[in-house]
Amino acid sequence: MSSTEMDDEAGALERAEAILDDDAGTKGDRARLDAVNELGVRIVEAVKTCYDPEIPVNIYELGLIYKVDVDDDDKVHVDMTLTSPNCPVAETLPTEVRDKIEAVDGVRGCEVSIVWEPPWNPSMMSEEAQLELGMIY
Repeated sequence: MSSTEMDDEAGALERAEAILDDDAGTKGDRARLDAVNELGVRIVEAVKTCYDPEIPVNIYELGLIYKVDVDDDDKVHVDMTLTSPNCPVAETLPTEVRDKIEAVDGVRGCEVSIVWEPPWNPSMMSEEAQLELGMIY
C-alpha cells in the first residue's frame, strides 16, 4: 500500500471516528432523553393505579390517557378523556391523576387537561383490558 493510500485510509478512519464520536451536546441530549424515558415509565406506573370506579381496569389500560409530555423543567402535561361526558368521576379523577403523577420522584408539577377529541370508545382499550372485561377471548 502506498503512503498516499495509507494517508487516505487514515483520514477516512479519522472522519468515521469523528462522526461516530458523540460530542458533549449529543451526550447531554441522550442523557436527558434517557432520564425523560425513565421518568415516563414511572409516570405510567403511577397512572396505572387510577381506576374508573365503575370499571375494574386502570385508566391507562382503558385508553383514557391520550398524551403525557414532560417539559424541560420536569413538569408533566397530560391530556386525558373520560368514558363519557357524564362520567360520575369527572370532578375527582383528573385530580387523582394529577396528585399521583406529582408524587412521582422527579416530577415538578402536573397539569391535567380533559379532552373530548377523539371521543373515547372501547376499541381504545388495551388487549389486556379487553380480556379483563371479557370483550375478547
